[in-house]
Amino acid sequence: MAHFVYILKSQTTGRYYCGETQDVEDRIQRHNSGRSKSTKSGSPWELVQLLEIENRSEARKLESKIKRIGIKRWMKR
Repeated sequence: MAHFVYILKSQTTGRYYCGETQDVEDRIQRHNSGRSKSTKSGSPWELVQLLEIENRSEARKLESKIKRIGIKRWMKR
């Protein structure tokens, strides 16, 4: 089943967040409703990049790589 790696940008702070999910719409809604601890303070969030990945294992690897490189640096690639 396909998974997605997504990058969000806070419309209030300009901060970026990277995550992985199967259900993009639900996950973004959770971020914007304050139900996600790591993004609670930056709401509202907008989707700036979405990558479809073959499976969860590969999606988690890519998410880790993006976070290790740095989200802003990844976005410039």
